[in-house]
Amino acid sequence: MQWDVKTDIGLIREENQDQVKAEEFSGRILAVVCDGMGGERSGSQASKLAIRELFDRFKAGFREDLSAGDIRALLLSSVSAANSVIYTTSRMDYRSYGMGTTCVAAYVDEGYIYLASVGDSRAYLVENGTIRQLTNDHTVVNELLHQGKITPEEAVHHPQKNMLTRAVGVERVIKPDYLRTPCAETFQLLLCSDGLSGYCTEEEIFSIMQKHHFDGLIQALMDLALEKGGRDNISLAIVTS
Repeated sequence: MQWDVKTDIGLIREENQDQVKAEEFSGRILAVVCDGMGGERSGSQASKLAIRELFDRFKAGFREDLSAGDIRALLLSSVSAANSVIYTTSRMDYRSYGMGTTCVAAYVDEGYIYLASVGDSRAYLVENGTIRQLTNDHTVVNELLHQGKITPEEAVHHPQKNMLTRAVGVERVIKPDYLRTPCAETFQLLLCSDGLSGYCTEEEIFSIMQKHHFDGLIQALMDLALEKGGRDNISLAIVTS
C-alpha cells in the first residue's frame, strides 16, 4: 500500500484549521483528517489536539494480532479520547469554549477498511470502476435531506449547509459512526475535509481519481479544489493499493 497526505489553507481563509496525518503500523495504515471549528484559533487547537490524542491512544493500544473487534474498539476509544481532551480543554479557557472538530479516521489492512467518523469530513472508496461515499455527513442539511424536507438540489446551496449536528469535543460523550468494509485488491481510499467535498461534485472527484493511480493524484485533487475558488481549507489523505 501507498499513502500520502496534503493540506492547504486555500485562497480565502487567513488560517488553516485543518489537520491531516497518516502513519504506518506494521504494514497497515492509519489516516486521519480533522477540520477544526471555533473562534480565534480555537478550531486549529481542536484539530491539533484531536490528531495528537487519537494517534497517541492508537499507538498505545496497537498490536499486530488485533482482531476486527479489537480494531473497532481501539479506533472508537481513540476518537473518544480526543473528544474528552478537547471537551475538557475548552472548559478550562473561556476563549476556547465550544471549540470542536470533525474527524474521519481510517485504518486499512490487507483486506478491510475500518472507519470512524464524526462531522462532515468524508471518506470515498474507488474500486472496480465505481466511487462510493463511505461516511455519512452529520449536518443539519443532511438530516433534512434524509427526512425528505429538502431536495438534493436545494441542499447544495442551503444556508445551513455547513452546520454540524455532531463534532468531536463539543459534548462530554461522542458517538462516532463506525464502518468495516472489505476492499478490492486494487483500490483508492480518499479522506477529505469539506474544502474539497463541499465545492467539488462526486463525479468531479471520481474523474480525477480515475485518471491517476497514485503519482500526482493528491496534487490533482488539491488543484481541483483550488480551481473551484479555494474558499475553505483543504485537507486530503489517500491510501491506495
